[in-house]
Amino acid sequence: MVGGAAETFQQIEPLFAQIGQQATLFGPAGSGQHAKMANQIMIAGTMTGLTETLLYAKAAGLDPEKVLSTLSSGGAQNWSLSNYGPRILKDDYTPGFFARHFLKDLRIALKEANNMGLDLKATAQATRLYEVMVDVYGLGDQGTQGLINTYPHQ
Repeated sequence: MVGGAAETFQQIEPLFAQIGQQATLFGPAGSGQHAKMANQIMIAGTMTGLTETLLYAKAAGLDPEKVLSTLSSGGAQNWSLSNYGPRILKDDYTPGFFARHFLKDLRIALKEANNMGLDLKATAQATRLYEVMVDVYGLGDQGTQGLINTYPHQ
C-alpha cells in the first residue's frame, strides 16, 4: 500500500477494536469512502423495500407487526427491517442517520458510479424518493425510516 497504510492500520487496529465491532482496510485513500457508498446503496434498497412492504401489508389488511415478525425470521431478514420496522409502526422517525445526510451519500454514490460507467437504476430511484422526502417535504431531519412519510397514509 502507498505510504505504509497497511503497516499504520496494523499499528492502530487495537484502538479500532476498542471503539467498533470491525475494522477493515480496503486500500489506499478513498477506498473506505467507496465501501461506505456500497453500504449506503444496500441500505437504500432495504429502506425502500421496508417502506413498501409495510404499505402493502397495510393495504392487504395484514397485521404489520405479524408481517415484520414473520419476515424477520426468513430470507427477507435484515437490520433495517428488524430495527426500523418497529419504529415506523410506532411513528418514531428519530434519526439514527439523518435522511438529509443519507441523500447526500446517495448522490455521491451515483456520481462515483457514473464515473465508473455504472448505471445504478435502483439506487437512482431510491435517490429520487429521498429527494422528495428531503427537498419536497422538508423531512431531512427525520431518520431514513421517515421515507414512509412521503407516501399517502390511508
